[in-house]
Amino acid sequence: MADTLNIALAQLAPVWLNKKATLRKMEEAIREAASQKANLVCFGETLLPGYPFWLELTDGARFNAPVQKAIFAHYLREAVTIDAGDLDTICQLASEFRMAVYTGCAERATDRGGHSIYCSLVYISEEGIVQSVHRKLMPTYEERLVWSIGDGHGLQVHPLGAFTVGGLNCWENWMPLARTALYAQGENLHVAVWPGNLRNTVDLTRHIAQENRMYVASVSGLMRKSDISTNVPHHALIRQAAPPFLSNGGSCLAAPDGSWVIEPLVDREAVVTATIDLNTVRKERQNFDPSGHYARPDVFELTINPQRQKLVRFKGL
Repeated sequence: MADTLNIALAQLAPVWLNKKATLRKMEEAIREAASQKANLVCFGETLLPGYPFWLELTDGARFNAPVQKAIFAHYLREAVTIDAGDLDTICQLASEFRMAVYTGCAERATDRGGHSIYCSLVYISEEGIVQSVHRKLMPTYEERLVWSIGDGHGLQVHPLGAFTVGGLNCWENWMPLARTALYAQGENLHVAVWPGNLRNTVDLTRHIAQENRMYVASVSGLMRKSDISTNVPHHALIRQAAPPFLSNGGSCLAAPDGSWVIEPLVDREAVVTATIDLNTVRKERQNFDPSGHYARPDVFELTINPQRQKLVRFKGL
């Protein structure tokens, strides 16, 4: 039993761009995962308070547009400020149930002035302590209109039972060097978080699992046209251009040989749990270990800057 871990994938739709209401849904999902005896529960990219789906639906690249300013101001107000305690209830539940949590959030970063948003992946330990905040290295395409560029500070792994867990945001999972940074730290359980869509998870999840001979959980959000709240500025404009599903989920879990432990979950909200076994990782590493016996550090070397990037550093403090 010491080699096993129960992992829960929470595929939820946010109460879109409503932080408090989305937190309540997440808290219920944590309780559901606890009832399934999960040791780790994972949520999708920027589930809290939601992914910026409006950009491609409302001419998001138009400069100095009043519509974009109004929606961004609302998004900024609803973004997560970790220092202010916005994740405290999640931390308390993690501690109560002795369950680790990986969650995506739109982070309002006080160490960068508090008025820019980062796509962040937060790891909370079984003790209810925020252990790392990984800010997405490169926002994808139109995401750059609302999210700032992250850094290497959060490229960390964490011990969880017998496992070593790490994670990346969305298309970061396509970045070989970002993956390598985690592999080399002993990662054997990888959490890839997505806003949601089967097309993103169905192939890459299995590829990463086979590449590092480890378990890979892809955890997605869900977003339907009906989830566009009337409390969001210009909601009618967004709804008019929205398809029935803006993201259809696709959460799944692959084993180290690339086989499915949990097949992709599509078009519905759910909390699903599976048991994984570290001995399966050991077996698959026999013939390939990209950071160990199959590595060539005399030929290839990766250098990482792990410092949190700040505009101002005060000497002597």
